Amino acid sequence: MVSEYMHELGSKKSTIRDIFEYGRKRVAEVGRENVFDFSIGNPNVPCPAKVNETIKKIVSGNFGENIIHGYTPAAGLPRLRVKISEYIEAKFGFKTGAENIFVTSGAAHGLVATIKALAEKGDEFIAFAPFFPEYRCFVEAAGAKFNVVPAKIEDFQIDFDKLEESVTPNLKGVIINSPNNPTGTVYSEDTLKKLTEFLCDKQKKYGHPIYIIADEPYRDIAFDDVDIKYIPKIYDNTIVIYSYSKSLSVPGERIGYIAVSERADKHREIFDAIAGATRISGHVNPPSLFQYVILECMDEKSDISIYKKNRDLLYNALSESGFTCVKPQGAFYLFPQSPESDSRKFCDRAKELDILLVPGDDFGCEGHFRLSYCMETSMIERAIPVFEKLAKQYE
Repeated sequence: MVSEYMHELGSKKSTIRDIFEYGRKRVAEVGRENVFDFSIGNPNVPCPAKVNETIKKIVSGNFGENIIHGYTPAAGLPRLRVKISEYIEAKFGFKTGAENIFVTSGAAHGLVATIKALAEKGDEFIAFAPFFPEYRCFVEAAGAKFNVVPAKIEDFQIDFDKLEESVTPNLKGVIINSPNNPTGTVYSEDTLKKLTEFLCDKQKKYGHPIYIIADEPYRDIAFDDVDIKYIPKIYDNTIVIYSYSKSLSVPGERIGYIAVSERADKHREIFDAIAGATRISGHVNPPSLFQYVILECMDEKSDISIYKKNRDLLYNALSESGFTCVKPQGAFYLFPQSPESDSRKFCDRAKELDILLVPGDDFGCEGHFRLSYCMETSMIERAIPVFEKLAKQYE
């Protein structure tokens, strides 16, 4: 016998991955130029030149390190943790000591470790729809209950009436993703302040801390000078999860960090629990090569003007074709309303035209679909007439 839960997770692939694999088959059958795959968020913008230059410098032996590929401390190179701490203070005006930084193998590792570090028997965690589907299995695998607050589809800010209905005395954590996958929405300062007031009231009422887990892999992909607030400055009990995957366009290299706010209740215990959670997951240390890369390239960013161009092109074209969509402020996704209530049926109809979309059901938001626009602009341009053809089927 095997674990039924783990078997289910492993045997049932995510919808996104299924669509992505189907797209690869269709490319082989009809040619890449005839398949419009908007399914997966795999950054297509090249990483900054300095990243590759630094890798070459490191592996050529000109970096001043005797052992490049050896073990590092589990929480990351001490000087990298110091540099991340200094970067946070310089950029956000918020002090987070190096002893509160845990370097991770990407944001997913950070989320799993943080949730597992916090979760005790009977605890509950909340996410706001639409949400990254893996949140559910991260929480449930930690032995906690996953609750979803329904979406406020007018602007994808937080519906506080629905939040009130979802909260119980067992609430331990609230997962925030801003800029959001799949909507590209950025939570406003008003929303975050209102959430802070709400959670502070609940902490007093229930007599225990409630933590915000700020999942921020898209923080550095934002448009139109939108102001993305640093949540630890607003709410004390905050743990930030960051990844360099999107900002440096290196998603396959798996490097990021957890920053536990010094203002958080029992922050030292939380950090130690994170270390324990990573230990039982088989974590030894983050990739050593990319720890050295981040030391040199922390200030670098990929050229997000390409994403903005793609966003504007696709958003305007879909709007002109009759689709309803909240304009994204960041990340590289659109989340329009489906022309029919069953978004899976709509995505199947799009599939017949070789437009590959992800139904919103997996994100906890029926009646919508997700498009990723981190791709060549020319593909979007070729897809626009096909979207127009698809839209006319619903006139």
